[in-house]
Amino acid sequence: MRRFRWWWGALVLVCVALLVGSFVFFGSESKNGTPQPRQGPPGRGPLTVVAMGDSTVSGEGAGAYTPDTDGRNGDWCHRSANAFVQKVRVPGVSARVNLACSGAPSGQVALGDGKQWGERSQAAQLADVIKDHRVSAVVIAVGANDDPQFSAQVTACFRAWLDQGAPACNAALRSTWQSKVDAMVPKVVNAVGDVKKVLAQAGYVPADYQLVLQSYATPVGPGIPADLQSLNGCPFRTDDLKWISTTGIATLSAGIRQAAVQSGARFLDLARAGEQHEACSGGADQAAEWFTRLTLHLTDLTQVDRAQHAVQESFHPNAAGHAAIAGCLSEFFATRDGSASCRGGQDGNLHAIPGG
Repeated sequence: MRRFRWWWGALVLVCVALLVGSFVFFGSESKNGTPQPRQGPPGRGPLTVVAMGDSTVSGEGAGAYTPDTDGRNGDWCHRSANAFVQKVRVPGVSARVNLACSGAPSGQVALGDGKQWGERSQAAQLADVIKDHRVSAVVIAVGANDDPQFSAQVTACFRAWLDQGAPACNAALRSTWQSKVDAMVPKVVNAVGDVKKVLAQAGYVPADYQLVLQSYATPVGPGIPADLQSLNGCPFRTDDLKWISTTGIATLSAGIRQAAVQSGARFLDLARAGEQHEACSGGADQAAEWFTRLTLHLTDLTQVDRAQHAVQESFHPNAAGHAAIAGCLSEFFATRDGSASCRGGQDGNLHAIPGG
């Protein structure tokens, strides 16, 4: 008799466990007992797309910066109302949040104590966003401010132009660029992993949201008028421009692609997104250019706290560039492709080409 009671009790426990497990897996059941699929991201609030990363995401160069990120209290994140996250289209999404910060390294996107212009971790900020938003999509671009130090390399190339007797800037980069990109990859993987961790801790599963890691576009190319290879536009040597727009940007994009694979993110390649629209490519007419030329705010030079940021906007996507990127990203979000590249089409717009 005791054996029978023990067996019956164990059977009841197993059945209860299976029942609870079914509710956890399926979420809920209809009146006829059919499991119902999960209805999008958990939590409350509007469906939201979130942008994270550095200047290429924040909107540096696109103008119309929010007052709190245009130098107030030392915050130079330069988040723009023209940034692509404000223009991207994602089905069902009605809210957009830009957490990106100009100059941010992977360490500031990741969880931890990393700060940029006084702002704390972007992943930690995402945790706050989730409290009253349902995140449907996240796009990240980061890595250039880690070991590659892309902005510093641009400065080095400018100095090489100033001193024509010195070696071209790409002479030194040829032997170190690959190792710099290799060192960057695990840092980007860690940052993306922390973003996924924050979402998982809030109850998200991978099917609840899209996660895209995108690379960088070439801001300036070799085919520019000679008179604009000066302080009037793009002061770089032709051989440096060739290296940056080919080997340099291709190697960086390959590293970001590798990080996307390792972190389980989708990958959008922007390496060739700016072709024929680079800074200075339009000659006397800048209307078709998607990137800023050498930009100097003279009024900033009269203020001590702003003087060092007077050229910060140089060689970044402008408002038109962000609009073009938004169109390509919108197409990518509308697919389930694991990777794509943004390429110009005959209609003059960027399109997401699968597998690029």
